Amino acid sequence: MKHIVKHRYIWFLISILLIVPGAIFYGNYGLRTGIDFAGGALWDLHFTEQQISTLNTEEIRTIFAENGFEGAQVQLSSVKVSGTEVASAVVRTKALSGTNPEQQQRDIIAALTAKYGEVRRESLQSVGPTVSGEATRSAAIAVLGACVAILVYLTIAFRKAPNPFRYGVCALLAMLHDVLVVLGFAAILGVVMGLEVDAYFLTALLTVISFSVHDTIVVFDRIRENLIHRKAGEQFEDIVNHSIVQTLPRSINTQLTSVFTLLALLLFGGATIQNLVIILLIGLLSGTYSSIFNAAQLLVVWENREWNNWFRRAPTA
Repeated sequence: MKHIVKHRYIWFLISILLIVPGAIFYGNYGLRTGIDFAGGALWDLHFTEQQISTLNTEEIRTIFAENGFEGAQVQLSSVKVSGTEVASAVVRTKALSGTNPEQQQRDIIAALTAKYGEVRRESLQSVGPTVSGEATRSAAIAVLGACVAILVYLTIAFRKAPNPFRYGVCALLAMLHDVLVVLGFAAILGVVMGLEVDAYFLTALLTVISFSVHDTIVVFDRIRENLIHRKAGEQFEDIVNHSIVQTLPRSINTQLTSVFTLLALLLFGGATIQNLVIILLIGLLSGTYSSIFNAAQLLVVWENREWNNWFRRAPTA
């Protein structure tokens, strides 16, 4: 690992191999939108023979999934009916479909009754998406604004380093890498295992963006410090490589603690947050990789202006 920068084009190739399959899936299939984006149906159910403490959201989700309503969102509560406390559940599912929606309703109620005793459907109504297209556009605009702020901030923060503007641009390119990786894997997992994009996905994606920039700044800050104490004749490539080697143990140790926590949540946290944890895991690994093997390497490519050699013709004999 002493010559990380020397193999920078191998790291770039690995990034391309990670992004391209996801881009193909995204282009062909898009993202599988969940109820938060697509809208659906809202069930109001009363469990007349149960206390709220005896109900289990995961069991109710499973019953809905077994009857064709995967990804149901279950919220338990209790209401008073004729002075009596009755356990209730508000369940948000995808819209009823097929030739016989009434039969779908009967199947759900029958399955719930078999599990919990008498269940009454108080209401069933169609509802729109909780995350509208306008909200998504507003989030995208906010991210673009944050990118501009990050670029300005890093340019100012690294003003004592040569060409400070490059640090901001390379940090944003590494962040873009992570966004593309997350979107690509979400598209692949949507086809392979039915992963749906919901409001949690937006939360995870924004978290990945912030983490990516944070981890990149740590590496860049060490590069800046080493540039201040630069020895005569020391190449920029060697300084970047030395800086990466210095920060590598810290990055690995920090990320491993986060990975262990997310793995525990993935194994024992339940299906409700499973998609969130999967996206965070992918983004965490991608962010660590991009800050070390992409962002810092891009600084070297820019410093050496290596693109001048990419399209240069080999000399003829």
